[in-house]
Amino acid sequence: MTHNDQGATALPAKVTDNLPLDELRHSVAENFSSTVAELTKLVAIPGIAWDAFDATHLDTSARAVAALIRAAGVEDVQILRVAKDDGGPGGPAVVGRKAAAPGFPTVVLYAHHDVQPPGDAQLWDSDPFVAQERAGRLYGRGAADDKAGIMAHIAAFSAVEKVLGADFGVGVTFFIEGEEEAGSPTFRTFLEKYRALLAGDVIVVADSANWQVGIPALTTSLRGLVDGVVEVSVTSHAVHSGMFGGPLLDAPTLLARLIATFHDEQGSVAIEGLVRNEHSDVDYDEATFRADAGVLDGVQLAGRGTITSRLWTQPALSVIGMDVPSVEMSSNTLLPTARAKISLRLAPGQDPAAAMAAVAEHVQSNAPFGAKVSFVPGEAGQSFATDTQAPAAQAALWALGESWGVRAVETGIGGSIPFIADLKEIYPGAQILVTGVEDPDSRAHSANESLHLGEFEKAIVAQAYLLGAINNGALAEHNPRPGS
Repeated sequence: MTHNDQGATALPAKVTDNLPLDELRHSVAENFSSTVAELTKLVAIPGIAWDAFDATHLDTSARAVAALIRAAGVEDVQILRVAKDDGGPGGPAVVGRKAAAPGFPTVVLYAHHDVQPPGDAQLWDSDPFVAQERAGRLYGRGAADDKAGIMAHIAAFSAVEKVLGADFGVGVTFFIEGEEEAGSPTFRTFLEKYRALLAGDVIVVADSANWQVGIPALTTSLRGLVDGVVEVSVTSHAVHSGMFGGPLLDAPTLLARLIATFHDEQGSVAIEGLVRNEHSDVDYDEATFRADAGVLDGVQLAGRGTITSRLWTQPALSVIGMDVPSVEMSSNTLLPTARAKISLRLAPGQDPAAAMAAVAEHVQSNAPFGAKVSFVPGEAGQSFATDTQAPAAQAALWALGESWGVRAVETGIGGSIPFIADLKEIYPGAQILVTGVEDPDSRAHSANESLHLGEFEKAIVAQAYLLGAINNGALAEHNPRPGS
């Protein structure tokens, strides 16, 4: 992985000159062992929002988070939930609020306390719900994703409260969700019900990753997503392959030919009308990418442009499921129908509705051998792009660079965070910052998930600096401080 280390982000002197950076860093360091100890306690709570798991653990997790926020000095703390579409209870969210002083903005700090299921216990080197430190990393389910995000918010807030005291006028709202790993099924309803409670000028989403150990990042783009099911039909019923094979091709064969049209000879998505962009701030060298992805020797990489652009700012299409008989259940039959589910990641700036229409048009225009084809649209999610010249983004890039001592980079994520679109729609005036505590070795969602403790401490320091900068007027053009 490579990046340009020149041109660190600077803020106006009136914002930074009287910021007690050394005191903030010292306060974080002084309390870091207790921060890790509290994180260890959170990891021990197996709060999983999937229906197959005991929901009482989620309640225990929410109560533990609420207690930590209260202990940080926030008195107004609630555990709230709304009903799912089926009437069942949504995951418990924790909301804690410190009101802004007159003339100061409000910052919303988002993270989630639910975690992924542990998966196969045999793949873990230690108990997933007993946090264990090894070689400077803390191992355990949720240690990185996203209980470290919770503790980063709380520890940074505590440091700023202690160092600035009565001068800390920025309002802070903690919003710790309890069902993110289950797809945030009640997120939109929750925002609509508690719109005023969660309103803020800046929303910090601590659920992403840094570029690598030693290099911090602000996530400035997320790809959108559309999916759907392609179906190919050739006959009204199955027929014997020996009796009819030759003049007639079976549905799976024609489905394969249709799928092949989704990419050109170089492996780039070949659907017309899709947005695609380059990204040049950082790049993944091919050897590192191949190692990280476990690419087999001899397998060629697909697409054009830098690897990061192919990951973050160009469309990517995958076949994620097929309805055809298994090898064990196969017979000498020409199958009449075959289906495949496709997942299309969208470049930032792509309208999901237009992308869905482009896929449907491509399917119809490329029907192989005149087969009957159809496309049934599925889910759609918006992409996200940060205005990196906005005051909050500039402050975040500065804070990250100051904490790590190197220039922070702007990175993308090839995946999607669907609730970001809801935040943008419900709070169109808010500046959204996507940050995180993970690194390429964190293995979120996988066995042996871990957190690099040195990077964790720097992430807390960076967030303390960000809150301090906002308190000193970094958003002044939108929310001037009294007397400024």
